[in-house]
Amino acid sequence: MRIAILLTSLLTACAIVQAKTPDQLRDEFIAEMVGKYGFSKEEVTRTLYQAQLRRPILEAISRPAEKTLNWTAYRNIFLTPSRIQGGVDYWRQHAAALERAEQTFGVPPQIIVAILGVETRYGANTGGYRVLDALHTLGFHYPKRGAFFREQLSHFLRFAREEDIPATSPTGSYAGAMGVPQFMPDSFRVYAIDFDADGRRDIWLSPEDVIGSVANYFVKKGGWKRGAPVAQPIQGVTSKHQRLVDAGARPSLSASELAAAGLAIDPPTPEGAKLSLLDFDTDDGTEYWVGMDNFYAIMRYNPRTKYAMAVYQLSEAIRELHAQQQAARAPGAG
Repeated sequence: MRIAILLTSLLTACAIVQAKTPDQLRDEFIAEMVGKYGFSKEEVTRTLYQAQLRRPILEAISRPAEKTLNWTAYRNIFLTPSRIQGGVDYWRQHAAALERAEQTFGVPPQIIVAILGVETRYGANTGGYRVLDALHTLGFHYPKRGAFFREQLSHFLRFAREEDIPATSPTGSYAGAMGVPQFMPDSFRVYAIDFDADGRRDIWLSPEDVIGSVANYFVKKGGWKRGAPVAQPIQGVTSKHQRLVDAGARPSLSASELAAAGLAIDPPTPEGAKLSLLDFDTDDGTEYWVGMDNFYAIMRYNPRTKYAMAVYQLSEAIRELHAQQQAARAPGAG
């Protein structure tokens, strides 16, 4: 026992000795930016010197998570009359860009709009922290995920150089997510596009760039399939089907496998489609859905099934209300 305690103490001591200080991590970061990406040491040092350690960011990311919401409570956050009407209004205001995005990428307007509704209420709440402060704070003062945020900081400085903007200007969430669609810096560099052809990729103030970038993300990162369904409810699922639920949210099942288990999909899914069986805990029991490739594409934006279902159901509510209001405005209506 004494030997075990001694070994534990030695290992703990070694870990303490090996832990790097923020200054050491910063020096390594600067050397990497100089050696790998061609920045000057003075340039990176000057930029980091302008970054501020923000304690509220550390408090926000370290705060114990709220109790897990069931699907009923989670759904009620996003499927509200104001958010649905807000989506219809956004669609109407930017109809041309949304139509062009659908033609170019195959992603329907309601899906793009719903993502923006869930993420930032259509740009009303994009976050008030300087991205430089957020990534600097978390990269050098949050050991639990410091490596991830230092990598994002590296992407962010390269993004600022590529876009020719001051690194002190962009704002975003406490975790460094940027603009109306809340792209992390690595996602911005890969998936953001100049959809309004003004020579810049602006996901803060250009609705066209926002819309095009989200659509591009869905296709390039998510593998969105043009014209394919997203999800549909399914009945008859019992505890004996748990192994199918446990197969996960990534589509790996076939319609024939579900049929062999006594589960009928109505309407039938496209020939050869891969499926997932999803469960959602509600106030009235468990609700089951079949997810398709496009449901998983939404999950590439955020990997939680409740998030993806909220986006999908919000998109459907927006689509239905948009159609109703368009019909009411049509000549001769009423």
